[in-house]
Amino acid sequence: MRNLTKDNITESVLNTIDPQASPRQREVISAMIRHLHAFVKEVSLTHEEWMTAVDFLYRAGQISGPTRNEFILISDMLGVSSLVDILNDRAPEATETSALGPFYVENTPMLEVGGGMIDDNAGEQGIVRGRVLTPVGEPIPGALLEIWQTADNGQYENMDPNQAANNLRRRQRSDEGGHYAIKSIKPVSYKVPEDGPAGELLDAMGRHPWRPAHLHFKITAEGFAPLVTELYVKEDRYIDEDAVFGVRNSLAVSFVTNPSEEEADQLGLKAPFWVVDFDFRLKPE
Repeated sequence: MRNLTKDNITESVLNTIDPQASPRQREVISAMIRHLHAFVKEVSLTHEEWMTAVDFLYRAGQISGPTRNEFILISDMLGVSSLVDILNDRAPEATETSALGPFYVENTPMLEVGGGMIDDNAGEQGIVRGRVLTPVGEPIPGALLEIWQTADNGQYENMDPNQAANNLRRRQRSDEGGHYAIKSIKPVSYKVPEDGPAGELLDAMGRHPWRPAHLHFKITAEGFAPLVTELYVKEDRYIDEDAVFGVRNSLAVSFVTNPSEEEADQLGLKAPFWVVDFDFRLKPE
């Protein structure tokens, strides 16, 4: 390795990979090295630019933690998360996946079917309901649904010190018929955080930070692949300009307004209220 040049260094690095490494590891790591070296050559990367990139990654690590993952946000912004979803969505009869996002929290409080997580939150009240089904339409009882969203101010509870712990975050198990139903407030469009490296990258590209209004879902059931997805407000002004490229046609839904005082009373909601009827279909593992 004493006579390294720009023409032989890539091959020299590739040759250091252990032949006993798994075939998939060799494939992924080798491709990563080839593409990184090709990128450096293509742009003739300077020492200053390389150091800027190293510092960018360092600061992304510094700002990340259990309640915020800056690397996921960067991956989302660059369309990488969405591309991974698209490449792995190979079951057309199942619900499409969408971004997990950087603000997912585990082990949130449980809620009975038909229960609510509105609490004292301001915003338009409503209900999202439907069934968890197999690809052929059979119910999946006992599926665990995790749902989370921003408050009316466009912030998640783990980014807003004024919100109570687990605000607008719940888990629920589908009933024997696969039904789920969760009362909440209507989500709003919001900006992804701009106070870290991800925001700097958006500025460098001259892009806006807005996401269309949505509800996050993570659904797991024994014998089925986990589903991470979102339901988007179809009429949102940013539906075709999502900063993290998460929108799919099948996941853009109408939040239908119901003015009935009687039906609102039956559900324990304030009229007028919105309704989303949506069935999730899980693909077998």
